Amino acid sequence: MYVKRDAEVLLRKYSEQYPVVTITGPKQSGKTTLCKNLFSNKKYVSLEEFDNRNYAENDPRGFLAEYCGGVIIDEIQRVPDLLSYIQGVVDRNNIKGEYILTGSSQLALTESVSQSLAGRTALIKLFPFTYTEIYNSVENSPHWINNVLYKGFYPRIHSDGLNPTDAMSSYIETYIERDVRQFYNIKDLNIFHRFLQLCAGRTGQLLNYSNIAGDCGVSVTTIQNWISVLEQSYIIYRLMPFSTNTRKRLVKSPKIYFYDVGLCAYLNGARRKEHLYALPNLGSIFENFIISEVVKMNAHNNFNHMFYFFRDKIGKEVDLVIDNGLQRFPIEIKAGQTFNSDFIKNLKNYAALMKSDHLGNLVFSGESQNRTDLSVLNYYDFFNSYSANGYNNAEIEKN
Repeated sequence: MYVKRDAEVLLRKYSEQYPVVTITGPKQSGKTTLCKNLFSNKKYVSLEEFDNRNYAENDPRGFLAEYCGGVIIDEIQRVPDLLSYIQGVVDRNNIKGEYILTGSSQLALTESVSQSLAGRTALIKLFPFTYTEIYNSVENSPHWINNVLYKGFYPRIHSDGLNPTDAMSSYIETYIERDVRQFYNIKDLNIFHRFLQLCAGRTGQLLNYSNIAGDCGVSVTTIQNWISVLEQSYIIYRLMPFSTNTRKRLVKSPKIYFYDVGLCAYLNGARRKEHLYALPNLGSIFENFIISEVVKMNAHNNFNHMFYFFRDKIGKEVDLVIDNGLQRFPIEIKAGQTFNSDFIKNLKNYAALMKSDHLGNLVFSGESQNRTDLSVLNYYDFFNSYSANGYNNAEIEKN
């Protein structure tokens, strides 16, 4: 089963403008499938395979000569020195879209690419499916939301009909632990599992390294290193606080969210979709769902938006602020299905502070409503509106 990806438009566009297009993103996000589908006329080689990697490392010129005229090279970060030789080839040939490169380590890949292919490559981030790519309006009903949160969006769960619990367990052991072990010698994996669970239990909360370190029994430096690896591997996302003072944005504590809500739900203890009803932090998991979807859609459509949360001096928060460069849009997120005036009290506080007549946007599980001073949207309507216009209008269109 191939699902059409929003990023196809961007990938095709860049392949007509640049000699190299580099696609990065978490493992199992569909990078290889997307490239093979969109560039079926190109040869394909994976550097994850030892013989290919050995060939590329020991005879880079011979290796590239095997794939002249256009190639998809998977997991390019496994042989970063190859990028210097690719630079020489594209400078000689000047062929648009000659190389399509993929990689799943943000730090290793972006550093190597910026050094060797500056000005020669376009960068695209590809994340797991977005909601609008795999669900339709027929499935947009209250009883579906727990199924969505439980399954998450990793492509193989949907294309191969995998059990989400089994898939998430395997993903942690096969990919996340391996990525961390590449950088740090973890002597006790049970402690690392505990760390992952603590991060998931704190989704939507201010990141406190000391508290997590104390609960894990390791140093603050260790937790900072592990957080960094998870971020570079596209497992977690740090949402920074909003401030008109740029320096303060960098100083105040961020919040953490998981790029895939299914992984977050699994680490919170959901082994079946029914378990979500019993989780005390279901509201935070729903908040993770909304924010991660917006972040993915922003990347896939190249909206170039910035995201923050707002917190005033007495702790009143707005869950998400979208900054499109010209305007900022506050969004409050609630898992409830019935509108409650308490849902928007923080939006009122934000509007008063910013001297705005429009309260902003409420995204929840209930039905969308038409209001003059507030956009009240079901999450499905919100996703469709955001993916369609990217908040480039004064507000998200009401359906």
